[in-house]
Amino acid sequence: MEELVLKSTIHVAQMEELNDTECALIQKAIAATDGSYAPYSHFHVGAAVLLKNGEMVMGCNQENAAFPAGICAERTALFSAGAQYPDVPVLMLAIAARNAEGVLQEEPISPCGVCRQVIIETETRFHQSIRILLYGTKHIYLIDSIKELMPLSFIDF
Repeated sequence: MEELVLKSTIHVAQMEELNDTECALIQKAIAATDGSYAPYSHFHVGAAVLLKNGEMVMGCNQENAAFPAGICAERTALFSAGAQYPDVPVLMLAIAARNAEGVLQEEPISPCGVCRQVIIETETRFHQSIRILLYGTKHIYLIDSIKELMPLSFIDF
């Protein structure tokens, strides 16, 4: 039997190690947590995408008692960007979260499986990788493509 070993590369950084654009995108993701509607999980997630035209589009999670009628922050941001700028590629995605007390998560959170598939679809659509910034107050994870988090994806470009 043959063994297949899959490896992912995730860089760990502090805010002061990021460039101005990355810091601004993270700040947008943090600000987006304020718009979250999370009466059930009390987990407030914000996301922001940077488009090739320089625009930054925010999104936040929206829960609903009729599960799964809600939507994650990542998909809200990506779908909003797609609706507003349908032909503009996404360059970066930042994600941040707050707990029920409004405190930012110490450890970065990562996208759920559905959001990972949507990010893969977005990379495929525009034939380019999306840099992902997962924010935590302790450190930030920098990922060059969603393929680092989901190497055996449903589709591939």
